[in-house]
Amino acid sequence: MENLDQLRALGLFDSRVPRYTSYPTAPVFSPAVGAEFQAECLEGLDPAKPVSVYVHIPFCERLCWFCACRTQGTRTLSPVERYLDTIEAELAQVAAHLPRGVRMGRLHWGGGTPTILPPELIHRLSQSLKAAIRPAEDFEFSVEIDPTMVDDAKIAALGAEGMTRASIGIQDFRDKVQKAIGREQSFEATDRCVRALRAAGIASLNTDLVYGLPHQTVETVRASVDKVLSLSPDRVALFGYAHVPHMSKRQTLIDEAALPGDLERHQLFRAASGMFRAAGLDPVGIDHFARPDDGLATAMRAGRLRRNFQGYTEDTCGTLIGIGASSISRFAGGYVQNAAATGAYTQRIGAGTLAGYRGHSLTETDKLHARAIEMLMCDFRIDMAALRAEFADSDALEPIHATVAGKFPGMVAREGRDLRIRDEGRPLTRIIAAEYDEFRSIGATYSRAS
Repeated sequence: MENLDQLRALGLFDSRVPRYTSYPTAPVFSPAVGAEFQAECLEGLDPAKPVSVYVHIPFCERLCWFCACRTQGTRTLSPVERYLDTIEAELAQVAAHLPRGVRMGRLHWGGGTPTILPPELIHRLSQSLKAAIRPAEDFEFSVEIDPTMVDDAKIAALGAEGMTRASIGIQDFRDKVQKAIGREQSFEATDRCVRALRAAGIASLNTDLVYGLPHQTVETVRASVDKVLSLSPDRVALFGYAHVPHMSKRQTLIDEAALPGDLERHQLFRAASGMFRAAGLDPVGIDHFARPDDGLATAMRAGRLRRNFQGYTEDTCGTLIGIGASSISRFAGGYVQNAAATGAYTQRIGAGTLAGYRGHSLTETDKLHARAIEMLMCDFRIDMAALRAEFADSDALEPIHATVAGKFPGMVAREGRDLRIRDEGRPLTRIIAAEYDEFRSIGATYSRAS
């Protein structure tokens, strides 16, 4: 049984902390680390180790009000086609810096709305990517799908290009909620999309839901989860809505008075997560669920679960190359983000330079803290033996362990030199992870911990 009073006292309902899809987080990035560092990292890659590639398609026919992603609206394909011209130019520049023989192990298209692309542009983008970085033998390809912006022809094109996983944005099925967030998407359209994907041989299906949206109640969230379960997803992401109108102006269209309170948000998450568990999905990390035979659940049980900009993953590639406006690349030596605005990104590529404009070069201390935070986010424990095998200065974390144990009594346990988050403390995982964040005092605004 949860001790809500203790969770409240420890900051669950008023803390604002990072989601830790990277460490350090993006607000720490600096213009001092950019295209030159990006080139050095690309040139230093080991051809024997496959890389992951992320492609950002920032265009949408409709701009959902709840979304804080870098997107822009369009009613025609002209800007999308021009953007693909720039993507192809960037791919040529990236390929020129890559050692011969580098292969692509994973590919993910995100947005925006990747399925705004018609079949001919799907083929064009895919072939350009494969020409720049040849796929590895065990290549996997995932795409974010908007059921209102996809048809059989688009699904056939994606299947022909090797798509292995589809990720469908749902958020909530209640009409009143959808109207309040500017995203109307019927269950019938979503069901048709899922059936078409399965018929096309797409074996892995991910669905995204969001709690904390306006007008949601425990009863309505349960109704949405029932419908999601009827789609038989292989994995589910259950994200908390981040209301940051100071960062995403479209969120000013959302009625703040209709948003659930802190305790209500927590109850919504508990209700949805309980239903997913009861349906036989394994909890993965703090906000994902997966069938026991899904790769994500398998990686969790084997201690191979990782975290990147798309959330939890079983991806073992050590390098992530970001392509497109605002995309972030992750290298062993640090992070580089492409110019965020489409115009600025296009200008940099047109000038013949790589698109990286800010980033962070990792120190050994950064790497140690990054791995400790990832262990907490993925495994709810810090394995000191594993850290000592990788980092000579791992004992430097001991004072933080002691602070955490004293600050979160009953929520964490010391097991020898290790630190473990107890089951009752798991709602505090992001808050506990923040104790290992040496940059948390920079003054950035993050999302709610609950």
